[in-house]
Amino acid sequence: MTALPEAERIARLRLARTDKIGPVTFSQLLQRFGSAAAAIDGLPDLVRRSGRATYKVPDIQSIEAELEAGHAYGAQLLVCGDTTYPVRLSHIDPPPPVLWVKGRCSLLHDETIAIVGARIASAGGLRIARSLALELGQAGYVVVSGLARGIDTAAHTGALETGTVAVLGGGINDIYPPENADLHARIADTGCLVSESPMGMRAQARDFPRRNRILSGLSRGVIVVEAELKSGSLITARIAAEQNRDVFAVPGSPLDPRTRGTNDLLRQGAILCEGLEDVQRAFTTLRTLFEPQAQPDFEPVSDEPAPDLIEEIARLLSPVPTPSDELTRHLNMPASIIAAALLELSLSDRATLLPGGLVVSA
Repeated sequence: MTALPEAERIARLRLARTDKIGPVTFSQLLQRFGSAAAAIDGLPDLVRRSGRATYKVPDIQSIEAELEAGHAYGAQLLVCGDTTYPVRLSHIDPPPPVLWVKGRCSLLHDETIAIVGARIASAGGLRIARSLALELGQAGYVVVSGLARGIDTAAHTGALETGTVAVLGGGINDIYPPENADLHARIADTGCLVSESPMGMRAQARDFPRRNRILSGLSRGVIVVEAELKSGSLITARIAAEQNRDVFAVPGSPLDPRTRGTNDLLRQGAILCEGLEDVQRAFTTLRTLFEPQAQPDFEPVSDEPAPDLIEEIARLLSPVPTPSDELTRHLNMPASIIAAALLELSLSDRATLLPGGLVVSA
């Protein structure tokens, strides 16, 4: 993999910050045009074909302002497709187009494992998370978590001396919760802060599922210490399984609702975790995570999808997610043409592209 030219790095940041373009559409645009610079040039015609009235690509001044704010804070911009981008994260579907990071960026390339769990955790759960993080750090693992209250805070605290990575929902300079201000500063000094969000952005509820996919994507495995049956930690575990990561669960009392989720994970086949030995045994005796070779460079699609094909695909979609390869087989068309048609549908707000090659009607 070669380093991206600076102009393409800036173009990828502009494209990532464009209205209505998330990681899935970003990836589709790179596949369609071959580069972010070409995608920005081609967007006016593409949006016109999709039927949308307007779209907004950030101007160079706003992008320069974001870059200036990041550098003033001591942060570094990582762009998907560049040599500094974490290899493991580049293989999730789709990877975040850009990341702001502060601290020891080298930790993102080490052997990483995530610890997540309840925000309102028990004293025993906090002790387990802290001691497990300490053991993992001393054994050479980098502990990843989300800097939330409860289990996340305990995990970061246990791994401070050996190096820990905090993945944030807001910008990397957005301190949440406020009581973790000191921990946030210490991780910036000795560990690494990571965020997909622009500098200065305050975290909103919708940002945490995106944060969770990065948290698990950076990690070889995810350990859930405490979680109720309906919790964000179980969503993280599900995302980790979809990303082909190992999922571990710490067992707990059936009388405590905070461990019903972890016990249910064990019923579903999660790896029982009572300490460092369980993690090491799993990583050495179970399957090894297969990482396909990343393909950051794209060949642009030369053919435009015909309007009648776009309409036919629109009729085939429903609120139930449909795999894009199923459309390819059904219509007996090249996958590149189907992808181009789905991209135009998504820009017209008539369809939504989802991770994993899924699409639904809007």
